Amino acid sequence: MKRDVPDIFVIGTDTGVGKTVLSLLLMRYFYDEGFSPFYFKPLQTGCRDPYDTDSDAKFIYDNIEELKGRDPAGSVGFCYRNPKAPYFAARDEGRQVDWKTLPGTLQEKRSRFSPLVVEAAGGIFVPVDGESLVIDTIPSMGAQPLIAARAGLGTINHTLLTIAALERRNIEPLGVVFLDSAEPATPLDMIEENREAIRRFSRVEVAGVVGRVSDFRHPAPECFDGLKKLFARSV
Repeated sequence: MKRDVPDIFVIGTDTGVGKTVLSLLLMRYFYDEGFSPFYFKPLQTGCRDPYDTDSDAKFIYDNIEELKGRDPAGSVGFCYRNPKAPYFAARDEGRQVDWKTLPGTLQEKRSRFSPLVVEAAGGIFVPVDGESLVIDTIPSMGAQPLIAARAGLGTINHTLLTIAALERRNIEPLGVVFLDSAEPATPLDMIEENREAIRRFSRVEVAGVVGRVSDFRHPAPECFDGLKKLFARSV
């Protein structure tokens, strides 16, 4: 019997680690399991509007068949042109990030969709406004963090720092997913060593590894192995 799954806040150990790809895989996975998921990007920088080629929401909508013909603007909270931290991108435009309006938007979505897949902007210490960082917004969003991390060199440090910061706030992550878009691919022995180190020095498991995705509309079945490990008991 299908059960409820938590809303998911996709956070990254850094910018460009693959949060949007992981969000896409989550959407595809939950649609295939009979859920009605909803993707939401609270703060988007580096694009003119939700229809821009650099819009994360447009990427999701272009590659999920169930979203064909729907308006990606409904999946974006605030959009700023310059590719930098939301606080500074908004300031460049003479605007302020009123992120405290976003939990209300998400609550309205919960009446129609489940689960919500919320994608953060950058890493957890990215400034959202003059007083708040991304990590400060997590409790208000009502979604449990899933950490997107690189598979290769440097990920041990970045991932353990992210986990430690969450634990200091009593925020429990769902797990970690490695994304490996490197060319050539990260050697398997390095990936396994990285997984071992994160497991050994934190209480969080690396649920899976996603290699380079060649077809975003039809990801290979192995791309979902980590998600099945995380959510199989709920579907």
